[in-house]
Order: sequence, then C-alpha cells, then structure tokens
Amino acid sequence: MELTTVWFVIIAFLWTSYFFLEGFDFGVGMLMPVLARDDVERRVVINTIGPVWDGNEVWFIVAGAATFAAFPEWYATLFSGFYLPLLAILLALIIRGVAFEYRGKRDDARWRARWDRAIFWGSLVPAFVWGVAFSNIVRGVPLNASHDYAGTLLDLLNPYALLGGLATTSLFVLHGAVFLALKTSGEIRFRARRVAGIAVVAAIAAGGSFLLITQIQHGKPVTWLTAGGAAAGLLLAAAANRRGREGWAFIGTGAAIVLAVVTLFTALFPDVMPSTLGSGGLTTDNAASSDCTLKIMTWVAAAFTPIVMIYQGWTYWVFRKRIGTSHIPAAPKKKPEPVR
Repeated sequence: MELTTVWFVIIAFLWTSYFFLEGFDFGVGMLMPVLARDDVERRVVINTIGPVWDGNEVWFIVAGAATFAAFPEWYATLFSGFYLPLLAILLALIIRGVAFEYRGKRDDARWRARWDRAIFWGSLVPAFVWGVAFSNIVRGVPLNASHDYAGTLLDLLNPYALLGGLATTSLFVLHGAVFLALKTSGEIRFRARRVAGIAVVAAIAAGGSFLLITQIQHGKPVTWLTAGGAAAGLLLAAAANRRGREGWAFIGTGAAIVLAVVTLFTALFPDVMPSTLGSGGLTTDNAASSDCTLKIMTWVAAAFTPIVMIYQGWTYWVFRKRIGTSHIPAAPKKKPEPVR
C-alpha cells in the first residue's frame, strides 16, 4: 500500500474518532436546556463530559495537523475555501470551552444562564457546520486549475450540504441522549431515554436520506455495506433504547457515526477534494507531501498513537460511573450581611 493511501486512511481514522467522541459532547451540550430542569441538574449534565470533552477535541487538532503535514495542498485549499465555516466552528469551540470553565466562577443565576446558552450554541454550530463542510468535500467544490477555491459561501450552502448538516446534528443529538442515559441516574436518565426515542426517528430520516443520496451520487459497491451498517446501527440503538439497554444503544449510535464517516471517506477516495469545474481536483497523489515526510510521519504516528489511545481509554475507565443529583454538593449558603 502506498504511503499516500496509508495517510488517507490515518486521516479518515482521526476524523472518525473525533466525530465519535466529540459527537456525544455536542449532543450533551445541545440537550442541556431540554433535559435539565434546574441548576443542579445542569451541573449533572455538564459533569458527564467534564473530564473528557477537552481530550476529545484533541482528535480535531491532530486531524488538522496530520492533514497539513501529509496533504498540504488539501489543507491549503480546504482552509482557504472553507474559511468562514471553519472560522465559525473555531469560534464556537472557543466560546464553548470558555463556558465550561467560567460557568461556575460566580454564584449568579444570570451569569450561569449566559454561559449555558454559550454551551448550547457552541455545540450546535459545530455539529451542523461540520456536516455541511464534509458534505461539500464529498460532493466537490469549484476549484480552478491552480487548486484555488473559485466559489462563494452560497456555493457551500447547497441542498445536499444542508441535508448533511441536519444529518450530523440529529446523529449527535441522538448520540448525546444515549450517552446521558448511560452516564446518569435518576430522572435525567429516564428523560434522556425518552428524548433518544424521539431523536432516533429524526436521525434515521435525515441520516438515512443523506447516506442514500450520497450512495446514489458518489457511492461505490463497498459503500452500500458501510451505509447499510450505519442504518443497522441506528436500528440497534432504537431497539436497545426502548428496552433500557443504554450500553447497546450507545454501541449502536457509535457504530452509526463511525460507519457513516467511513462511507464518506470511502466514497471520496482517491480524491481528497473533487472539483465541480471538471479540472483542478485534488487527489491523494497531487496533494501529498514528499515520501520522506510521509515516512517520518508514519514512524511518529506508529509510536505515539497507541499511547494517546491508551491514556484516553484509561481516562474514560476512571470516570465510568453514573452521575446523579446526589453527587452534586449543595451550594454554600450566603452569610447574612452584618447589621450596621
């Protein structure tokens, strides 16, 4: 196997891992206003992802860095042509991260409410825009002979891409609801299961339609298997959630996200950014770095990727127990003002 193909597979693995892990993070953030009734319950919801959300975002950083190093032409074209959507994602992630850290810094209901809204929008915007971005990558964008983006922002907001955004948003909401049902106890757990039962219908409708159109327009024989596997994962999640088997439901939603992303990358290969103008498209060959660079990167990835995966797996094992309102300490009572 050529090194260009190896690194296409590695980058696909990095993005797939990111969407699997960050997907339920985004879902939890979007569902917090729906599932939490008071501040204690909101703290429960946030604490389910508190120890892991920043580690999940590392996969995005590594995926972007790997794309820059292995396929610099792809990185340059992607980040210049998709400048505004990617800027929106980065700003949303920054605001979301700040909200997690600053929400509890003041004992003020209005202060916390503002940061709660930041968590919601900081989760919704990336969930939707990532779907729009990757849909356009698979569909193709207007590139000239110099591999420069020759379109506008409106070209990215086509019906297929918007459907892709709805698909990722609905999948992440379902993934987050199942994760909350798996990680919480008490009333929040049962609310999450009820929401998951509704969200799975939206995910099947939006995600199924998107994958079917993708398969018809860009698919290959093998992607019928991966797309069918994604649909089977959603059906497994629906059945398991109905029976209260949160672990199996999470496996189902995770499998659906993984196989959906695999479908997109498999349909894309060997292109990395097709052109709708008939020329100037980028492939794994004309977008790649030198063989020497790819060889060095391969050794580095082989040495450090297992370490990162073991460490992150250990983190999830340490924080594996359920969380409920009984685990949230009561807020300290304010001392009465002295009488003057």
